[in-house]
Amino acid sequence: MKTITVNTDTAQLGFEVNDDQVYMTILDSNDLSSADAEIKKHFQIAEVQVTGRNFHHKGVSFVDTNPGRDLKYVSHQIEDESNGKLLTIVQEDTEKSLRVTSYYRLFDGSAVIRSWTKLDNIGSVDLGIEYVSSFALSGINQAKDLDGNYSEDNEIYVPNNDWTAEAQWKHRTLKDAGLDYWVDGEKNQASTKRISITNNSSWSCSEYSPNGILYNTKTKQSAVWQIENNGAWHYELTDIGRGNVLAIRLSGPEELDNHWWKNLKPGDSFTTAQVAFGQLNGDYEDALQEMTKYRRLIRRENDDNKSLAVIFNDYMNGLAGDPTTAKEIPLVDAAEKVGCEYFVIDCGWYAPGYWWDSVGEWQPSEERFPGGIEKLIKYIRDKRLTPGLWLELEVVGIKSPLADKLPDSWFFMRHGKRVIDADRYHLDFTNPEVREFANGVIKRLVEQYGVGYIKMDYNITTGIGTDQNSDSFGDGLLKHNRAYLKWLDAVFAKYPDLVIENCGSGGMRHDYAMLQRHSIQSMTDQTDYVRNGNIAAVGASVVAPEQCAIWSYPLQDGDDEEVIFNMINAMLLRIHQSGYLNKVKGHRLELVAEGIKAYKTYRHLIPTGLPIWPEGLSQLDDPWFSYGFQNGKDIYLAVWRGVSDQADHEISLQKYGNVDSIEQVYPNADNGTSYQANGNSLKVNFAKEKMARLYHITMK
Repeated sequence: MKTITVNTDTAQLGFEVNDDQVYMTILDSNDLSSADAEIKKHFQIAEVQVTGRNFHHKGVSFVDTNPGRDLKYVSHQIEDESNGKLLTIVQEDTEKSLRVTSYYRLFDGSAVIRSWTKLDNIGSVDLGIEYVSSFALSGINQAKDLDGNYSEDNEIYVPNNDWTAEAQWKHRTLKDAGLDYWVDGEKNQASTKRISITNNSSWSCSEYSPNGILYNTKTKQSAVWQIENNGAWHYELTDIGRGNVLAIRLSGPEELDNHWWKNLKPGDSFTTAQVAFGQLNGDYEDALQEMTKYRRLIRRENDDNKSLAVIFNDYMNGLAGDPTTAKEIPLVDAAEKVGCEYFVIDCGWYAPGYWWDSVGEWQPSEERFPGGIEKLIKYIRDKRLTPGLWLELEVVGIKSPLADKLPDSWFFMRHGKRVIDADRYHLDFTNPEVREFANGVIKRLVEQYGVGYIKMDYNITTGIGTDQNSDSFGDGLLKHNRAYLKWLDAVFAKYPDLVIENCGSGGMRHDYAMLQRHSIQSMTDQTDYVRNGNIAAVGASVVAPEQCAIWSYPLQDGDDEEVIFNMINAMLLRIHQSGYLNKVKGHRLELVAEGIKAYKTYRHLIPTGLPIWPEGLSQLDDPWFSYGFQNGKDIYLAVWRGVSDQADHEISLQKYGNVDSIEQVYPNADNGTSYQANGNSLKVNFAKEKMARLYHITMK
């Protein structure tokens, strides 16, 4: 028996090679090396299903695929990287027609491991690929519980998404989710049930974030994962073997659920989406902290995630797509006065009236900006603010002058027709002419207009994909996804200081294929400031805190507490200041400035701090909720009272150490609340509903 081991200071992998078959036996805290041989034979490391080959089990789950189950070991290699190691394991099928290479990237500084798979057709005939895993693990969370009831012992956490209701984590036991334990009466076969989470279309987060957590309540061990694709993806939990082993499979798109199928010709190769997976001792919060460390390790190096500049955007509860020079000037003055550092002109700058179905040329409207938009941009710069503009480059409105001029080859097509979604066509970035057009728009905005910030929005979806120049609808979508990322890489290479915000009607595309490139993510377009607080309190569960931008939009007719609530929503993440600041007067405007000033005193701690949720992951309409970050002995904690009839509230901080002192950071003056340390708890009293406060807690 051959063994393969690789580890960094935080991550560990172990494999056994028996009879030329590779089994994963150790992943971080999940050590199954002592399992018996009958169980280990189900610890295969890759799943591949080739069209026309026998499927080795009942049901539709992607375990015991063919040739995935029967791949034979060829070689392996361990390479040192600048901040970790790369393990490569090569296998081939028995027909010597397919080579499968599994990649595992281990990092110094996180227990989360990046994984992906490459297929090479080394035979003489075409191979139809129906499914290939990016990561496969059998025995998930079963260390010290291999004989236990995985169905009752494990809780799965799934982040549900909706437009304006992002990152709503729901958790329940696997049994409650429908996966029972060892259901075969004779204990000889696995079940046909799977818990599957799938995303279709180009909104990678339309219904779920591409993440998950599994927590073993018996052993206190957690597994955490993330799929890094800016389109369709799939993951599933099921049982394998005789039904007593719990398995997880992570992948990009596949045929059954995502309409993806790939014809792999002799000599051709295909590489899957990258995914991330880690096991650790601890709960959901520990798991999310470990994933936060990983997200920082894979991200493009940039200054924006160090400086955390304060951004004003004119849209939310403000101009709402109707900008003009006359309307913008007072907002620019107000944004500069309260301490903002960027000023972004949102949608509408390119058309004199209704514009939704006519976008595509991205030329400024003379009616909106007499004398040219450059004049307004210069005014913004003269106020020592970095100017920005909104774009939605992947679409062309059905009434755009371009729509009838451009050939079908520029667009997503299905069954000979252009795909139309919400009065827009969708550009296909596999076409080099599309990329050249997009390059021209970016060049004009940056070099001619002088913008330093682009809000890149994305308000429609492609559906299942395109059949143009592709083997399947899903193949066409994946090709576009990857072409767009390659184009984005080239933009950042040409303009390394340009900040491009990732927005998809808010948070509908917050995956880490995008966010390892973009430095900032618009988390939500929620217009109810109380519910916006609920989403803000969980944003850092799916996006690193220093990338997670939250709107703060004081209302024209609100009171002081409404301003404070709005500010605190954003003050532990990235501030997207908005609203009619020029119409917010007196002390209420001073509260905006005070919040931004306070933020600048500790924002340097956010990029290295770890998120904490002392009361769990917030849900919409929770009566009380909290979120914070810990950096060494410093904890910054936001506490919100939503709609609740309880004025008193207590939050345990026991998990984070012993409390030394507590001080209120914002607001400075306060007649409506009180707080005190109660041992290692924070005890507060908020006099009325819809109040929020920010505290600095020093630990001993």
